[in-house]
Amino acid sequence: MIILPKKRAISKKDKEVLFSLFQEYQQDIFRMAYTYVKNNEDALDVVQEVAYRALKKIDTLNEPQYFKTWLFRITINCSIDWLKKNNKLVMDSNDLDSYCDDSIQHLDMPLSLSLQDILDELDVTEKTVILLKYYQEFTFQEISAFMTLPLSTVKTITYRALKKLKTKIKREDLYGG
Repeated sequence: MIILPKKRAISKKDKEVLFSLFQEYQQDIFRMAYTYVKNNEDALDVVQEVAYRALKKIDTLNEPQYFKTWLFRITINCSIDWLKKNNKLVMDSNDLDSYCDDSIQHLDMPLSLSLQDILDELDVTEKTVILLKYYQEFTFQEISAFMTLPLSTVKTITYRALKKLKTKIKREDLYGG
């Protein structure tokens, strides 16, 4: 991992290591950005901004074992900044299935109900917590540190979001969409 002392110029070797690690997570970064901006080109712009900010702010990474978490935080912040800048604050989850890995694609839900539809029920914070917890497999403690929220708040947000999702699934199943 990258270990850079504070207030030191980033060497060429450091940049190469950062680039290599960034490439390892590039697909995950793209998928996370896409869930927010809903467009391939815009998601690529966000990925590029994440790379820029990561290089610019690498000296703020105090613990290298949290590199992935740090990158995801930058990704979410860049995505939200992009939404604000482009006045697209409404979260539309079209094509969210492309974000999810194959392990959740086989969920047995009514045909009228899709992952995109149920995630539309969530606000940005709830959606972020659910994506980090269930798609990126972060622990509650990691999400708490990541979002700078108390652990109990993260759990409350998670359970509130799951309750909303469960209600949406039951409603769609009952009425057939």
